[in-house]
Amino acid sequence: MGAFHAYDIRGIYNVDFDKDVAYKVGYFLPELLKADKVLVGRDCRLSGQEIHDYLIKGITDAGADVDDIGYSSTPLVYFGTANYGYKASVQITASHNPREYNGMKVSRENALPVGLDTGLGQIKQWIDEGRPTPKAAKPGKVTEIDIKPDYLKFLMKYKGDYSNLKIAFDLSNGMSTLFAKDVFKGEDATFLFDDMDGSFPNHEPNPLVPKNVEPLKKLVSEIKADVGVIYDGDADRVMFVDDKARFVAPDLVVALMARYFCDERGEKNPRVLQEIRSSLAVAEELTKNYNAEVHTWRVGRAFAAPKLREIDGLWGGELAGHYYFKDFFYSDSGMLSSIIVLRIVSALKKQGIKLSDEMDRLTGYENSGEINYKVEDKKGAMDAVKAFFENAEKPTKVMDFDGYRLEFPGWWFNIRPSNTEPYLRFICEATSKDILKEKIALADKIIVEQFGGKR
Repeated sequence: MGAFHAYDIRGIYNVDFDKDVAYKVGYFLPELLKADKVLVGRDCRLSGQEIHDYLIKGITDAGADVDDIGYSSTPLVYFGTANYGYKASVQITASHNPREYNGMKVSRENALPVGLDTGLGQIKQWIDEGRPTPKAAKPGKVTEIDIKPDYLKFLMKYKGDYSNLKIAFDLSNGMSTLFAKDVFKGEDATFLFDDMDGSFPNHEPNPLVPKNVEPLKKLVSEIKADVGVIYDGDADRVMFVDDKARFVAPDLVVALMARYFCDERGEKNPRVLQEIRSSLAVAEELTKNYNAEVHTWRVGRAFAAPKLREIDGLWGGELAGHYYFKDFFYSDSGMLSSIIVLRIVSALKKQGIKLSDEMDRLTGYENSGEINYKVEDKKGAMDAVKAFFENAEKPTKVMDFDGYRLEFPGWWFNIRPSNTEPYLRFICEATSKDILKEKIALADKIIVEQFGGKR
């Protein structure tokens, strides 16, 4: 039962969970969310069909109906859930994880995420307790439906004029293949790995791993593209490469998006959500140039989507490449995010500004990126790093709602346990390379020498 996490159910299929767990999740879901009909979609992973079949059998054995949309991106399920008023939905996916993984992302009414603290923990308890699963007197029925045309119509409302752009895409053999060529039809676009293949033969569908972005960087250089776009496996995330074939820091894209929402659409004094690992440059840009009210919160859709709704925010985003929009039911969509960013790149080019120029302007600090450690005692290591720096220097700000973020004059760090992978994550940012190098070395010494952590 190691597949139940803060955000979703996810793990190596037939190791962390199996078809019986999928069946029981389906069986208990209608009761949990008081739903008589469940929307179900799945990505292209090879184990997806079996999970799909057992999940749906569980739902129908419990007496609820299923609307099955078949192959789907995760944002398509969010769209369907909120747009058509479903009380429950499941997307079968392991997002960016390697091919042997699979899982389920569960949503309730209005596409609100169901995490461990908001329902998945109850299902896990029922499964652990061996709660019976008697078949309903009247089993539910399954209806295959197609909501892709409506989602495509929704996306096209946001599409800009990209006629001045040369664009490189990497679809990662994942679910962006369902929409990318329809959305960007007629553009000067070149596509990599554009056939759906759940074995992910070209690279893992995780754009945060540098080697997975190398083919896109090479393509950007070869065709002299203005921008490169890469989606993850289930297309809820997207990341970008600039015209110099450099990876664009995903948190800075949150600041970049003000050019669409504020400069183009004319939104005033927006509320914007960032996560705890965000560069200081994000809030500085948004507050100084757009008078934005910037809120900082926890990592992950289970936390970000409800928070954006709570603050009535216009948009928000994460270092992992998730971008959330009020316009999209406070949910994340890689395809919608790319449509908006490409509008911005096009508008910049019309002003004679390259994406690389704009990112250089926004990049005001030296940043380590996330450093991942495999360590047994995550909490102990986190507390030790926090205590060391608190004793060595007086922090100007302390956040403790997602690991720890401590800010000091000239630098800050965040240390937190991953909710989806077996890592302790450390990130640091400073006003100079020397300060950055010094602080990383100090933290590394504690995690490695005292707690046996391995990068």
